Amino acid sequence: MNKILKLALVLCVICAIVAGVLGVVNEVTKDRIWQQQNAATIAAYAVVLPADGYEDMEFDKAAYPTVESVNKADNGNGYVVVSTFSGAQGTITMATGVDTNYECTGISIIEHSETSGLGANAASSSDVGVKFRAQFVGQGEDIALSKNGGSIDALTGATITSTAVTNAVATSIQVVKSLG
Repeated sequence: MNKILKLALVLCVICAIVAGVLGVVNEVTKDRIWQQQNAATIAAYAVVLPADGYEDMEFDKAAYPTVESVNKADNGNGYVVVSTFSGAQGTITMATGVDTNYECTGISIIEHSETSGLGANAASSSDVGVKFRAQFVGQGEDIALSKNGGSIDALTGATITSTAVTNAVATSIQVVKSLG
């Protein structure tokens, strides 16, 4: 019985030390992580709708629960909508540019947890990813996959991801339209 208590105590001490080290590492790196995430978001904005600055807009969060933010470009060319939605393997965070004619100007996937070689191709810099994202430019709120009568070709083996991205673009256009 003494051995069991001794082993349990040693295990508790080791866990406490490891938890303390993880806490310190988190404190030391949290600002750097935030800076990298912020830089990725700013880069995504520039890809989908270039502008010198963006103004945060109010929108009906209850009506559009997947939309994180709507940002108006200061040059008057449109809006950047950031949304987080479910993909095949987890969540996808994406920026969508929407012009004043309510058409998509581009998409940029900021963060995802999709399967490498399948759904992850939506965000890749490979020809497959670039061609997939390019299909969205000029599309309106009636956007749909080709299997549903639209003009967007799904990624091979990644129908769930393709559907999720397509629906997120349609939602982005709808939330911008709701602003008037």
